[in-house]
Amino acid sequence: MTVGIVGLGLIGGSIAKAYSEYDEHKCLAWNRSRETLDKAISDKCVDDELNEKNIGSCDIIFVALYPEATIEYIRRMGPYIGKKPLVIDCCGIKGLVCSECYKLAKEFGFTFLGGHPMAGRHFSGYDYSTRNLYQGASMVLVPEDLDDTELLERAKKLLEPLKFGKFTVCDAKRHDAMIAFTSQMAHVVSNAYVKSPTAKNHDGFSAGSYKDLTRVAWLNETMWTELFLENREALLFELDSFIASMKEYRDAIADSDADRLKALLKDGKDAKAAIDGVN
Repeated sequence: MTVGIVGLGLIGGSIAKAYSEYDEHKCLAWNRSRETLDKAISDKCVDDELNEKNIGSCDIIFVALYPEATIEYIRRMGPYIGKKPLVIDCCGIKGLVCSECYKLAKEFGFTFLGGHPMAGRHFSGYDYSTRNLYQGASMVLVPEDLDDTELLERAKKLLEPLKFGKFTVCDAKRHDAMIAFTSQMAHVVSNAYVKSPTAKNHDGFSAGSYKDLTRVAWLNETMWTELFLENREALLFELDSFIASMKEYRDAIADSDADRLKALLKDGKDAKAAIDGVN
């Protein structure tokens, strides 16, 4: 197949490297920085530049940009895409992107499907991309019509070279609510946690707990700012819930209320066991 990739950062670069493992696939790519595109071509991950003249020849097009940039690119290239390609975005939020891109797809006559590969690394950029980033990972698909099984099967077939382990299908609202909890909150909490004045002296006192909790504190602040604000309602719900829980723990500790603290800790342990299916 012919694969189009827009944006050669961690996500797009890993897509290019995965498809380029198969000689029968041709990869075309666009990137804001020509230097990165030239490097991908030199690495034989990309065959040529993706542009107005060849974008319509693609079987699938991945748009791996920030949300606003994704919408802008699809709006600009919409007249050239045509009916052949399946266009999938890779953004971390779906509400804004899908609502705009569903409309653009109707306007210009191409097929659009929301997508979110649930995979990543500490660092961003093409240099950190890998051929196996998506192996065994979950891919969230967000179609305009949840009952469009023909589109979903088409997408899964086109995505086979990425070797996802699971596909999750949902609407944009559910996606964004879940991502606020599973991803965005983890980044906020981790990023805030390391701001403690005690953190600079952790060496020699930290083990697995510290490493687990601080892993995602190292983030791309430009990207995450856009994602947080685009998903602010869902994220505020999670933040308010978390702050309320933290106050309960704080009050129990401040009051030396052992019974209350023990009950709170047991509630959390039981909630984790129920989530993980542990008896």
